[in-house]
Amino acid sequence: MVSKVNMAVDLGGIKMKNPINTASGTYGFGWQFEGFYDVSRLGAITTKGCAAEPWPGNPAPRMAEVTSGMMNSVGLQNPGVRGLVDSYGEYLQQLSDKGTQVICQVAGHSVDEYVRAVDLFEELAPFAAGLEINISCPNIAAGGCAMGSTPEGAAEVIRAVRSHTKRPLLVKMAPARVVEVAQALEAEGADALTVINSISGMAIDVDTRRSRLSRPTGGMSGPALHPIAVRMVWEVHNAVNIPIVGVGGVMTGRDAAEFILAGATSVSVGMANLVDPTAAPRILDELTEWAESQGISDINELIGAFEG
Repeated sequence: MVSKVNMAVDLGGIKMKNPINTASGTYGFGWQFEGFYDVSRLGAITTKGCAAEPWPGNPAPRMAEVTSGMMNSVGLQNPGVRGLVDSYGEYLQQLSDKGTQVICQVAGHSVDEYVRAVDLFEELAPFAAGLEINISCPNIAAGGCAMGSTPEGAAEVIRAVRSHTKRPLLVKMAPARVVEVAQALEAEGADALTVINSISGMAIDVDTRRSRLSRPTGGMSGPALHPIAVRMVWEVHNAVNIPIVGVGGVMTGRDAAEFILAGATSVSVGMANLVDPTAAPRILDELTEWAESQGISDINELIGAFEG
């Protein structure tokens, strides 16, 4: 659809033709959705997180439906950076050539692993418009992802990787101490922040008395998280001067609009992709219709326009 409103945004140096992005881990590497719609309609996609070496992830069961959301304990299974490039690099380059920005998520168990993964992306992935450093993963028992829970730990990771790339650096934040962590990340040179990751929770099978996942806890995502994520985006927006990707329970264009008004420059569609494979372009159309209804000429006029 041709919009009367300019929908282009600048996500910390990543020029997006519209604000709609996809949340890492819910969208594979993009090609999986081409049978449902033209993925190049989206402003960006964020690929599944990849580490320097392949990770097997957690054993099954890995996902469970819960009230107004889902639990997952995938454990960041991934083919490693080389595996990503070898298997999907050609498609991702074509997607980039069509004007949809490819953001590659980086995973690690330690600072050194993050650095090695960033170096591999630098060497092998010319299609990557930016790198999203995942320092917040409730499916990983310990290691690098746990560092995202404190300002000091989060800053250590970004301080280490910042000098290894000139590409925009995004950081996937944990839903904890968001203002302090965001300020620490901005000080270390992060270009944008992804707010928030899933929230740690539990789902118990009351008949077997065992977890419905292979581990006692997992990450909860979906509509139940949306008001929490909107609040955290608003808090971070008021604390830093770098752009924000709002993520958490976006099922409709109006959900996306809440993030924009709270201060997000871009909005990621996550669990909705698993419920409705055509969710992302539908949400884009609904967000565009909402922007047109606001009587403005540019979506950027609405970023942070919440009036209290």
